[in-house]
Amino acid sequence: MSALAHRRFLKMHGAGNAIVVLDLRGTDIRVAPEEARAIAADPASSFDQLMVLHDSASRGADAFMRIYNTDGSESGACGNGTRCVAYAMLDDPAMARPVETGRLVLETVAGRVEVKRVAERSFTVDMGRPRLAWNEIPLRDPFPDTRRIELQIGPIDDPILHSPGAVNMGNPHAVFFTDRDPDTFDLGQIGPMLENHPIFPERANISVAQVRGREAIKLRVWERGAGLTLACGTAACAAVVAASRLRMVGRQATVSLPGGDLFVEWRADDHVLMTGPVFLVAEGRFAPALFAQDAA
Repeated sequence: MSALAHRRFLKMHGAGNAIVVLDLRGTDIRVAPEEARAIAADPASSFDQLMVLHDSASRGADAFMRIYNTDGSESGACGNGTRCVAYAMLDDPAMARPVETGRLVLETVAGRVEVKRVAERSFTVDMGRPRLAWNEIPLRDPFPDTRRIELQIGPIDDPILHSPGAVNMGNPHAVFFTDRDPDTFDLGQIGPMLENHPIFPERANISVAQVRGREAIKLRVWERGAGLTLACGTAACAAVVAASRLRMVGRQATVSLPGGDLFVEWRADDHVLMTGPVFLVAEGRFAPALFAQDAA
């Protein structure tokens, strides 16, 4: 029987995307890719990202956080999921541990993430510094300027989308800017092709963005390893950074996604801060049969 059988989880969302929070602190249990896929396949626990808490690996951190996509792959960052984790660690009766303030430090495979409460159901996540060099994103080709890279989809003389900005916000992002409403693009068809384009050796999150003012961006996202999503915090951060580098916006903007709005600020110290809400949907426990079916 899977060690995850009967384990309690929280179903949440941050600006619309489905998040499942699982606390494995105090154990040596690790989630296998096939187990993550089984959890995602069950309507009761379906997710865009699965956030798994482990004991911290170093001093000064409150927990180590692993992030799984629906296909079982791991992600380096998830801003919306991090806010949900902060709520669980501060407020959930079973997961909360005593802390002196409403601040947490979480370790991830991409580095440390700091998060603080700014309202009862609102948190700010310090997403760290964006990585902008071609080999940090990473890209296959040595682009000297990643504000716009050579990539397009559609006819060469009339592409549907072209010249995205490339940014790593804990995971790779390509942001296509357009004058059209992002809703008019078939991102469900375009996204998989671009996510897996050879130019992205680690695949990429694909976003279509429309700048609607000096502090307003509308965004739709195809998420690497998860597909179409109602919200993606790292994509919102990447969009503001990419737009700011092109002087389309200043250093802060409200990013409107299908699931809600996120406020992003690219501070003078190069850190990107993202603020948004969290919502608790339900709690549950994983049925043993869930993992038996996956094994079969």
